[in-house]
Amino acid sequence: MHAKAKAEAGYRFYALYDKISREDILAHAYAQCRSNKGAPGIDGQDFADIEAYGVERWLAELTLAIREETYRPEPIRRVHIPKANGKLRPLGISTVRDRVCMTAAMLALEPIFEADLPPEIYAYRAGRNAQQAVIEVEDQLFHGRPDVVDADLADYFGSIPHPELMKSVARRIVDPRCCT
Repeated sequence: MHAKAKAEAGYRFYALYDKISREDILAHAYAQCRSNKGAPGIDGQDFADIEAYGVERWLAELTLAIREETYRPEPIRRVHIPKANGKLRPLGISTVRDRVCMTAAMLALEPIFEADLPPEIYAYRAGRNAQQAVIEVEDQLFHGRPDVVDADLADYFGSIPHPELMKSVARRIVDPRCCT
């Protein structure tokens, strides 16, 4: 999908829902979520509970719910964690089930939108990190390019205008079952 998206900037992808509901994709998403650990969501279920229940059985039930279009995300558990300045930062904790579904969606969507990003963007990209950005800035400065643009928008992910975001997604994705 990345190669197609890179080769054809105007190409729109159809039928992504079937990729999100693939058992191998959900199993890979589960493994990624499991490696990140994380606290249980509002349902109290953690990875140990799922493993006691049976991961394959749990994934099969999730696969079926997605395919039958009965899957619905749960509410987010809100906690506040202390910041260095003494203030509290709100943190939303999704259920494991929702994290697995979001990761599966990310696995399907990321290659498409990654192809559209210019190489100088480092934030929130697979295989890129802040240290690489610093090295690139140093290299640009060394080569006589003194202009650097850095933007840090406070609470941007909590305030993204949903209609505009979905218009942007619709430029590349045409599957109302996964992108509405």
